[in-house]
Amino acid sequence: MEQNLTAEQQAPEQGKKFNKPVRSESEEHDIRTAKLAAMQEAGEDPFQRVRFDRTNYTTDIIENFDEMEGKIVRLAGRMMSKRIMGKLTFSDITDRYGRIQLCVKRDLLGTEEYKQFKKYDIGDIIGIEGEVFRTQKGEISVRVSSLELLSKSLRPLPEKWHGLKDTDIRYRRRYVDLIVNPEVRRTFENRSKIVREIRNFFDNRGFMEVETPCLNTIPGGAAARPFITHHNALDIDMYMRIATELHLKRLIVGGMENVYEIGRIFRNEGMDTKHNPEFTTIEVYQAYTDYKGMMDLTEDMVIHCCEKVLGTTKVMYQGTELDFSKGWKRLTMAEAVKQYSGLDFMAMDGEQALAAVKAAGFEPEKGKESWGDLMAMVYDETVEENLIQPTFITDYPVEISPLAKRKPSDPRLTERFECFVYGRELCNAFSELNDPVDQRGRFERQVELRNAGDDEANMMDEDFLCALEYGMPPTGGMGMGIDRLVMFLTDSASIRDVLLFPTMKPLD
Repeated sequence: MEQNLTAEQQAPEQGKKFNKPVRSESEEHDIRTAKLAAMQEAGEDPFQRVRFDRTNYTTDIIENFDEMEGKIVRLAGRMMSKRIMGKLTFSDITDRYGRIQLCVKRDLLGTEEYKQFKKYDIGDIIGIEGEVFRTQKGEISVRVSSLELLSKSLRPLPEKWHGLKDTDIRYRRRYVDLIVNPEVRRTFENRSKIVREIRNFFDNRGFMEVETPCLNTIPGGAAARPFITHHNALDIDMYMRIATELHLKRLIVGGMENVYEIGRIFRNEGMDTKHNPEFTTIEVYQAYTDYKGMMDLTEDMVIHCCEKVLGTTKVMYQGTELDFSKGWKRLTMAEAVKQYSGLDFMAMDGEQALAAVKAAGFEPEKGKESWGDLMAMVYDETVEENLIQPTFITDYPVEISPLAKRKPSDPRLTERFECFVYGRELCNAFSELNDPVDQRGRFERQVELRNAGDDEANMMDEDFLCALEYGMPPTGGMGMGIDRLVMFLTDSASIRDVLLFPTMKPLD
């Protein structure tokens, strides 16, 4: 009889849903808890089952039906629907890869077992054994000959017609989000693939993956406010790392030459669609190259990830096509500022720049009125939002680049670039500063800014200066936010969509 029915035809009771009483989550929880208690009293405690040996996943059957038809399989997963039709019940089961229909007949399963199965709830985790077949209407299914409850779901899943749409609940209860929204699971599967391909790219180019401390006595390597903790045994305050840069450059001094680290970074800052207090970066350092070499390396890495994970370098992001194919645009910061604001900083000295900036309606921060600070401010206000396609902005002023090497042709500038996509920074890179005397002077300026109230300015790192005094070869370095790359390659509007467990404000 079941072979004459499609999945849609097998659910005539769905149209009568409005006749059923609507229970609250707490009422449903009480009912399911009572069912569990009854099972346990009868000696059928599902939580006592410790193992189920399955032979296949749902996709094995669906993708290889011609080979699997007529074979006996053992599947395990979560029951996502149940349509009781007297002596026959149709149900859908999901596992990590997909979903398949089960056909459960009383005559085949047995009267008592079928009676128990009818009491199971949507969300319960079950294991089944049965024969693979296709209904006359074409639906691939499994005719169940044995079945067992492996775990009882005491909470109901979100109502299936609407799914879980509330983003706050989705982020707080990611486990439920993953159950009911398959596209969310695909996003994180792609994230895993992207990270794997980043590793493959650098490993195949002779780079070595390393690990550096998350706890430090000095936060450094970036302009960011750190999280502070306390080490009881040493009785000292310590900082969660805000970057991996300074430790990785110590390894370059030590002769490791080509290193990278993929790791968690912690910054005590605000949260929005582009920022989370903890996030993942890759930082990579290569001896005997410069920032131009890092531009080529960065471009090649992103193209590699696009091709391996998506099969294309053209990506739709929030309705805009982004083209990551070879040949990303390159502009100096001064060129970009001139193009979008009309101010030509290369034709002005400090006093002229200050007058021009004020005449254009900008108000500089006190203490940040130097030529370089002014150009950076105008850049932030007028340029970034216009950089939609992948663009390298190069030659940053020395005032905002305390770890980058100066340009020999213009000591006001550094050999630094940032890559922007869709108006957002994707990565930051330098020809690394390896002059310990110049580095000390840059740190001293950062300390002055910090003493003046800038809690994102760098601290003095005497051990790093000591390392530079042993000699660091010319080196190129790049840091990229992996979360942002994943956002672009999965069309995710918010960073919270690509973090399994984003930081959330606690509920009352």
